[in-house]
Amino acid sequence: MSAFTYSIISVVIVSLISLVGITTLGLSKKFLKRILFLLVSFATGALLGDVFLHILPHLAEEGKFTLSSSLYILAGIIVFFILEKIIHWRHCHIVGDEKHNHTHPVATLNLVGDGVHNFFDGILIGASFMVSPSVGIATSLAVLFHEIPQEIGDFGILVNSGLKPKKAILFNLLSAFSSIIGVIIVFVLGSKIDGLEQIFLPLTAGGFIYIAGADLIPELHHKVDIKNSLLQLISILFGMGIMYGITFVEPTHDHSHTKEHSNHSIESDHDCDEAHVDEYVHEDNHEHDHEHTHEH
Repeated sequence: MSAFTYSIISVVIVSLISLVGITTLGLSKKFLKRILFLLVSFATGALLGDVFLHILPHLAEEGKFTLSSSLYILAGIIVFFILEKIIHWRHCHIVGDEKHNHTHPVATLNLVGDGVHNFFDGILIGASFMVSPSVGIATSLAVLFHEIPQEIGDFGILVNSGLKPKKAILFNLLSAFSSIIGVIIVFVLGSKIDGLEQIFLPLTAGGFIYIAGADLIPELHHKVDIKNSLLQLISILFGMGIMYGITFVEPTHDHSHTKEHSNHSIESDHDCDEAHVDEYVHEDNHEHDHEHTHEH
C-alpha cells in the first residue's frame, strides 16, 4: 500500500477512538478517574517515546538534523501553545466545571477546538508516513494513546453541556474526521514541495513535547502520594517501552536500499573511470599511430 493509504487508514482508526466515550456511561466517576489517570501517564510515555526514539533518530540517521530542525521543534512548541490559548482544548479544566449556563457555546467551542486539533493530528500522521511506515505507525500509536483520555474528556464536556449521548458521540466523530483533511493537505503539499518531512517531522516533535510537558504531566502532579506516583512512573515507562519495541520491527530495507544505491554509485563511478582510462589510452594510441604514419 502507498503512504497515503496507510495514512488514511491510520487516521480513520484514530478517529473511531472518539466512540470510546460511550463506554464510560455505565462507569462510576471514581473508576473513570482511575482509568484516565493511568491512560494519561501511558500517553505521556508514548508521545515522548515517539519523539526521542523515532522522529529525532530518523532525522539524525538521514543527516537531516540541523539547526533548522531545532528551530522547527521550537516552532512546534509555540504553535501548539498558541492553539491551546486560542481554541482552549485543554479539556480537563472544563470537565470539572459543573456550572454551564451557556451550554451550547461551550459544546461548540469544544467541537471547533477538537476539529482543529484533529486536523493537525492528520498532518502529523501524514508527514510521518511520508518518511517511512515505521515512523508513521509510531506516530499514529502516540496520537491514538493520547486521544483515548482526550476523547473521554470530550464526551464528558458535550454531555455536561446539554447534548444527548447519541448526539455527543455523532458530533465528536464528525470532529475527529477532520484529520482526513489534514492528511490530504500534507500529501498535496508533499507532491509539490521537496523535503517537506524535514519541516513537519520537527514540528511534530515539538507538538508532542508540548502536549506531554504542558498538558499531560501537570495533570499527573495532582496525585503526589507514593502509590499513585509509582503507578504513573510505571505507566510512563510502559508507554516509552511500546515505542522502543517498535524500533525492533522497523523494516531494514530502507537502509539496505541506501547501501545498495551507494554501492551501485561507487561501481558506476569505477566503471566510468575505467571508461575514461580506456578512452585516453585509445586516443593516445591513435595519435601515436598517426604520428608513425606521418613519419613514413
